[in-house]
Amino acid sequence: MSIFKGSAVALVTPFANGAIDYVALTRLIELQIVSGTDAIVVCGTTGEASTLSHDEKLEVIRHVVERVEGRVPVIAGSGGNCTEAVIEMSRGAEAVGVDGLLIVTPYYNKTSQDGLVAHYHAVAEQVRLPIIVYNVPSRTGVNVLPATMKRILEHENISGIKEASGNIEQIVNLAALCPDCDIYAGNDDHVVPVLSVGGKGVISTIANIVPEAMHKMCKFFFAGKIAEARELQFEMLPLWKAAFCDVNPIPIKTMMGMLHLCNAELRLPLVPPSKENVEFMKKVLGEYGMM
Repeated sequence: MSIFKGSAVALVTPFANGAIDYVALTRLIELQIVSGTDAIVVCGTTGEASTLSHDEKLEVIRHVVERVEGRVPVIAGSGGNCTEAVIEMSRGAEAVGVDGLLIVTPYYNKTSQDGLVAHYHAVAEQVRLPIIVYNVPSRTGVNVLPATMKRILEHENISGIKEASGNIEQIVNLAALCPDCDIYAGNDDHVVPVLSVGGKGVISTIANIVPEAMHKMCKFFFAGKIAEARELQFEMLPLWKAAFCDVNPIPIKTMMGMLHLCNAELRLPLVPPSKENVEFMKKVLGEYGMM
């Protein structure tokens, strides 16, 4: 059974003076829910999970679960490059009540395709929650091939994949080879193409600022209103370009600061964008009618 269908936001983690801003986090959660977001992903790449301590991650996850109160599924990012540490974080997230796990492929040390299968199966053996594999080779240096994903899916606790390879041919091959796999677009500019080959939705960065539009695009597609979904995809392209004019989540947090949704504060090694990129983001937001 799918964890969700439609648009999930890859929620930012707001900071204030170096600490997690739980007041802002609560506000962002409510904004997402009233805007129709179908699921909330916490402690992912956009949530700067790699700069959070183990305890901070669990506290953020717990806070989101408690504030959501079952209104939409909550999916926790629990990946890493040490299998035992991933198991520990996954079990911790399970204990605080999340509905699913998003687990990125091991990075830096990387692994072989056989190693990917072993890694995911080892984690899946230790939890009862459904797992979404997160494939983002540009960050991790390792790519989950379609044939490998077919093997990974042999474990009953693994339900799908967030595909951020940017390779449409690979995604089409994956959909053909693994018809029961829940495929989620990991790139905001690929939502309609992924849905067109049977995808279940998107895990979105720009849904932090346009949650209603991202939800509506998926809703249109599933209702057979393909032209309307396609038009929304085209309309949001400038926002996607702005959100990725620098390393994610630098731009999306900067734009959220401009829109007074939360502080634009980042944790090192991430730093504020250049003046040129700031002006570009302001221009895009202005053209979109948001400023």
